[in-house]
Amino acid sequence: MITATKSHLVPLWGLLLLTLGFSQAALASPQIQHWQTSNGARVYFVPAPELPLLDLQLTFDAGAARDGDHPGLARLTNSLLTEGADELDANAIAEAFERVGARLSSDSQRDMATLSLRSLTEPAILETALEHFALLLHRPSFPEDALERQRRQMLTTLQSQRQRPGSIANRAFNEAVFGEHPYASPVNGNEEALATLTREQIKAFHRRYYVAQNLIVAMVGDLSRSEAETLAEGLANGLPAGQPAPALPKVAALAEASARHIRHDTSQTHILLGQPGVKRGDADYFPLYVGNHILGGGGLVSRISEEIREKRGLAYSASSNFLPMRERGPYTLRLQTRNDNTEQAITVLRQTLQDFVSEGPSEAELEAAKKNLIGGFALNTDSNSKLLAYIAMIGFYGLPLDYLEGFIGQVDAITSEQIREAYQRRIDPQRMALITVGGGGE
Repeated sequence: MITATKSHLVPLWGLLLLTLGFSQAALASPQIQHWQTSNGARVYFVPAPELPLLDLQLTFDAGAARDGDHPGLARLTNSLLTEGADELDANAIAEAFERVGARLSSDSQRDMATLSLRSLTEPAILETALEHFALLLHRPSFPEDALERQRRQMLTTLQSQRQRPGSIANRAFNEAVFGEHPYASPVNGNEEALATLTREQIKAFHRRYYVAQNLIVAMVGDLSRSEAETLAEGLANGLPAGQPAPALPKVAALAEASARHIRHDTSQTHILLGQPGVKRGDADYFPLYVGNHILGGGGLVSRISEEIREKRGLAYSASSNFLPMRERGPYTLRLQTRNDNTEQAITVLRQTLQDFVSEGPSEAELEAAKKNLIGGFALNTDSNSKLLAYIAMIGFYGLPLDYLEGFIGQVDAITSEQIREAYQRRIDPQRMALITVGGGGE
């Protein structure tokens, strides 16, 4: 049990729950409150008293980029957090959360690993949910039977991915774009590494990265500031202070173009074309974001879709996207086409990109993109869970606290010239990695 430091040792969750029902008045906009716990965890909080709910996400810099020589270690560690704690096994943990209607989840990607909770804020319900959540966070047991079960599931996933052309293409694309950088390592690892990972390696990874100074606490819900502070302090103080994860190496630009074809028995060829893009907080992010919506991120109204789908019927869908991460994430253009259309589709894709980099968007395209992005922005934050995802991202990547408030203004201020200049600075059509997976070609 987590306890306060007062002499009568009232449970800390009890102190939190004594004041429930006295939440702050609703804010006109999601203004993010920020502070640090006594042992260094960073906290980001938005009161939302409209519904008696709490959405909570803990984010650690403990994704696959931290795997080192053991691909899959980060994901395997994260998957075991909900499989056992102290004397509780996975079934007992699941039943404890089900009894109070709380939702527990975990996830691990390249940059980050998360542990999340959604619960009603009715005192008895929230107390139970938080006590079990804290137990998983502070005292995971990593039981051997659960380790073997999760290992088998990950190996099965890898076997399935090796049969799917889209997964084959994604893995080859990341290897081509990132080379020796940690981002090239597959999140699910590989069969050789997974077969040899041990419980001691998992416990060591957890001790290193699941620490307070490597933690972001994000909360949206029916709590007051004092309640949120008590909650965050209780979660963080059960962890060692530790140290933040070290900086990742920079992602290098591609030195030259490359092309790789992987034969696969399918009537469709998967095409991926791209290079390193931008990282979170990059000065060029908004020009590239708006520009990409015009080029390939706006669905059927984008240029790529118009040229490849509407004019030539080469693919059902074709798109492009930036994936900013702690360091430069991938910039990817992708489509699927019939094997006999592969060369034509690649030619059109390359030419469409080259024209956009050279000329930028038209004013009509820019105006339409702004209306679309601004008009749809409210839908991105229209629930507590969606807002929580943004807040966790803001905290993890160190973005300004007014990022959401300024988002529409940033988009509206972008000019065609800024987009053209940003694309010419950051995207080089002559140094792209091309991956094709399908039945055509040599």
